[in-house]
Amino acid sequence: MSNVLCVYYSRTGNTRQTMTEIAEALGADVLEIRDEVERGGIFGWLRCGLDAVSRTVPPIMPIETEKPLSEYRLVILGTPVWASRCSGVMRSFLKRYGRKLHNVAYVLVRGSEDKNEEIYDQMDVYVPNGHCAAATLRRGSVGYVFWQEEFLRQVREQLK
Repeated sequence: MSNVLCVYYSRTGNTRQTMTEIAEALGADVLEIRDEVERGGIFGWLRCGLDAVSRTVPPIMPIETEKPLSEYRLVILGTPVWASRCSGVMRSFLKRYGRKLHNVAYVLVRGSEDKNEEIYDQMDVYVPNGHCAAATLRRGSVGYVFWQEEFLRQVREQLK
């Protein structure tokens, strides 16, 4: 059992792969958030964008963690960027559990060049203390490894 929990939602697998790498580097527990909405294909992609723009809060499936969320020293939240916002599924998680998270970090996985750092503020609304570290990563980009390592350095410093 770890003192760090990586929580993520992934529609295409990019966020899952990024968060798995981070969890392995930190020896963290991992939790994937799921909803019951069909998000595959072009219609699923359009639905994701619509959910983001309209700030929809879809119902998510129940979660199970090794220990209560409030007992983790750090919870790292990973989300894809949808229409310059965090995913509706992550928003649902934050709305339901955000007040239980006392020390959080964010990982945004994006497909565009835009870093979308304003999403940090959107997510901070749901957690009592804001975030202590954050990264916006684009899988396959030249700076991906550098910025992932910089995020890990920030997290390790926070955990000292």
